[in-house]
Amino acid sequence: MSDPFDLFEDPEGAAPGGDNAPEFSVSEISGAVKRVIESGFARIRVRGEVSRVSRPRSGHVYFDLKDDRSVLAGVVWKGQAARLQTQPEEGLEVVATGRLTTFPGQSKYQMVIDSLAPAGVGALMAMLEKRRKVLEAEGLFAPDRKRPLPYLPGVIGVVTSPSGAVNRVIESGVARIRVRGEVSRVSRP
Repeated sequence: MSDPFDLFEDPEGAAPGGDNAPEFSVSEISGAVKRVIESGFARIRVRGEVSRVSRPRSGHVYFDLKDDRSVLAGVVWKGQAARLQTQPEEGLEVVATGRLTTFPGQSKYQMVIDSLAPAGVGALMAMLEKRRKVLEAEGLFAPDRKRPLPYLPGVIGVVTSPSGAVNRVIESGVARIRVRGEVSRVSRP
């Protein structure tokens, strides 16, 4: 048996190589992991299939992105949810852009999503077909709603800079073809 007062020998049952691994509190290690994840994955794009969509009254949108091997939790905060060009729908394959973050005080991470785009032409076509069916169900494609296009437009809208040379080109073109309708100009820098 070894001498209990020997300062250079590991005590019985100690891990090989000594017990000099750094010690952290749960909060310290949680904060360190958060910093590593958020700095290493500050701006990412992830392709996956949308599942488990939840829209609570808070206005946030929660859903999972999954592939054949893994699942990643995602959230779109209320302010961004209304601005999404593609809304998350069950089964839709998307490319999500955002950042990874961790839940405060828990050993979980999620993706905070800024934008969603359909992944591939097939997903886009499926989304367009779904929208077409909704509009058709509302009667917006009914024959009695259709109106013939006018031979000449009643109003022509022009958006241009106030000092651009294009103004003279537009004016000469309008005079040359003798526009009978109104020409509405909006100046933008």
